[in-house]
Amino acid sequence: MEMEITLPEEVPVMTLQGTALFPQALMPLHIFEPRYRQMLRDVLASNRLFAVAGLDVQRASDPTAFEPPCRVATVGIVRACQKNDNGTSNLLLQGLCRVEVLSIAHDEPYRRIRVRALSSSAGASSVENESLRAELARLISVKLRLAPGGGKEMADFLRTVDDPEIFSDIAAFSVCEDSRLKQRLLETLDVHRRLELLRGRVASDIDRLKLWRKVQGRLSDDRISDN
Repeated sequence: MEMEITLPEEVPVMTLQGTALFPQALMPLHIFEPRYRQMLRDVLASNRLFAVAGLDVQRASDPTAFEPPCRVATVGIVRACQKNDNGTSNLLLQGLCRVEVLSIAHDEPYRRIRVRALSSSAGASSVENESLRAELARLISVKLRLAPGGGKEMADFLRTVDDPEIFSDIAAFSVCEDSRLKQRLLETLDVHRRLELLRGRVASDIDRLKLWRKVQGRLSDDRISDN
């Protein structure tokens, strides 16, 4: 069921190192810290919205900066939540939109930030973006087929996503393992450029996986050093 959501000017936030949530993506979270338990109780009693921001590692070395968030984050909505007997909770957060972190409103009892919604631009014609989306979908299918454990379900799902913007976000969240690149992709508002960046990384991953397969030969992963 579709529902219209108005983005508040101020939202609670979780700042997590090496983490980037993207619009449309589904992120499972385990809530155990007291401050985030309080945050979750409050958001479930209101609009179910909070943001996930990556930790700005460059500013994190500053002793005066407490959990400095990256400049661009994503506001999500709690789609499902299960509270455990020990007071912790497991939830599923769905990304709604990119936001610019304007300032930290306050830190107690949990952090709240002032935000501004960010919109993506196509960056190229619809024909160009669709062609790039189709090429990237093919490359992702190849990568997931080569990767240990496979990933046919994700590859099949991504082939059903026609919109280049939605595709780029779900693909970045699901198949990119580099946290720094994921944050860069989150900050890239040009959809065509976002697809290009992801295509380059996936192509590089394929080359690496093919080399690994060649070096590994017929040996299992735990006997690779015997090759």
